[in-house]
Amino acid sequence: MKAAVGDRIVIASTVVDQVPRDGRVVEVRHPDGSPPYLVEWSDTGDVSLVFPGPDAHIDHHEHPEGAAPAGQVRKSWTVTVTITEEGDRTTATAVLSAEGAAVDGVGLARRNPKDVAAPAVGDEVAVSRALRHLADRLLDVADSALRTGDPGRTPLVD
Repeated sequence: MKAAVGDRIVIASTVVDQVPRDGRVVEVRHPDGSPPYLVEWSDTGDVSLVFPGPDAHIDHHEHPEGAAPAGQVRKSWTVTVTITEEGDRTTATAVLSAEGAAVDGVGLARRNPKDVAAPAVGDEVAVSRALRHLADRLLDVADSALRTGDPGRTPLVD
């Protein structure tokens, strides 16, 4: 993990129903951008020294002229989610596009006729299932590339 002053650090909660915590990196203690970082938390304004674990990630701010910090390569992948509602069924399709290729995942949600209609909940369930399916498919693509000895191919193949 590498960061620069101004980057945003996000730490996922290890507790169900608790929101992730985020803050702005205000000091990097090593020239290569490695941890620990001094972070100003967005929820409290407090500043603390952070040794990020596997539940943390860095959102990089734009560096001069859009360049990545030294030693980093930036890539941009896009995920588009389409939701279709039809009666008590909701279908979500998540498509990850990167470097001229794409992979997708589909998620379904169906309301039990005994449940109260809550379309937003159906959307959330369908989208979460689509994203989980997308993640599984992406791992399968990477695994296949490593097993076939072709890690230099176009990264995503549907």
